[in-house]
Amino acid sequence: MDYKFKDQHKVVDEIPEVEPQQVFDNKDSLVLIDVRTPEEFVGELGHIEGASLKTLGEDFDTYVHSLDQNKEYVIICRSGRRSAAATEYMRSQGFSHVYNMTGGMILWNECNLPSEKK
Repeated sequence: MDYKFKDQHKVVDEIPEVEPQQVFDNKDSLVLIDVRTPEEFVGELGHIEGASLKTLGEDFDTYVHSLDQNKEYVIICRSGRRSAAATEYMRSQGFSHVYNMTGGMILWNECNLPSEKK
């Protein structure tokens, strides 16, 4: 498998991160997981087209264990904090190609990247 971010990410506090523009440029070959609440997902910041909503908590833990560890994942939230925690959790569960999106949907919108609000 061709991993887009294998050598093209930065590490912040031991969490691998990628920039919103990198995510946008490669979104069709990534699995995007948004860990916000359903209200946030359709709220003013919207969400990235194709992202799956999996709110942090017990359901997220169950969901993670159903995923293919060989795929490449980007975790998204509002500002990057919850997604950093989710990224750290997935890495502790054996996922080596999982990245936090720097700045979350706040930075995504500041970069004027497209988002859906439905």
